[in-house]
Amino acid sequence: MAPRAAAVLRLALVPSLLSLLLPFSLALTQDFCVANLLLPDTPAGYPCKPKPLVTAADFHSAALARPGPVIPPFNTSLASAGVMQFPGVNGLGVSCTRVDILPGGVVPLHSHPEASEIIIVFDGTILAGFVSAETNVAYTRTVRKGELFVFPKGLQHFQINTGETTAVAFNAYSSANPGLQITDYALFGNLLPADVVTKVTFIREAEVRRLKAFFGPSAVPS
Repeated sequence: MAPRAAAVLRLALVPSLLSLLLPFSLALTQDFCVANLLLPDTPAGYPCKPKPLVTAADFHSAALARPGPVIPPFNTSLASAGVMQFPGVNGLGVSCTRVDILPGGVVPLHSHPEASEIIIVFDGTILAGFVSAETNVAYTRTVRKGELFVFPKGLQHFQINTGETTAVAFNAYSSANPGLQITDYALFGNLLPADVVTKVTFIREAEVRRLKAFFGPSAVPS
């Protein structure tokens, strides 16, 4: 091909290449995507609220200004600032919760399939720990006011109030919607027959029946 013809061909291809790259460049320069909670959630997060409808209120939340409702079996209250309560975090890979653990209370074994978690103790003393999925080793530490502890993504972890006053912690997650599975409810709040749960847990059937009555579907926290 002659040099002039090759140059003409390259110039002709430029508009086509630009038209292909333009949508990607627009996506890369989108600075936020406030969740449109009127539409269904997707694996990539909620669809974006139209920009003309976005206000500063979408980026502000008072969800953690006070304790949430107490979950009776655990004597712990939970307040959440995930995408459902705080639409501005949609697509940003962050969210928060607040836990107020009453004396003797616990945050039971649970996991967040979509996020790692950092707890920052605001008041009181908390025993925090997680179990390695690779080695089954438990890592625990007493965490005091102003201190932090991290739970790696997806691992079973817990918190126990070891003091005599209510312990308060704020928790940050690496996802706008970290997900939650509480081990007690996963084991005993399901509709599997007691004899099946006995076989897979090696817990006596009478105890399984007692725990299923205690953690049954009507008791599962929303």
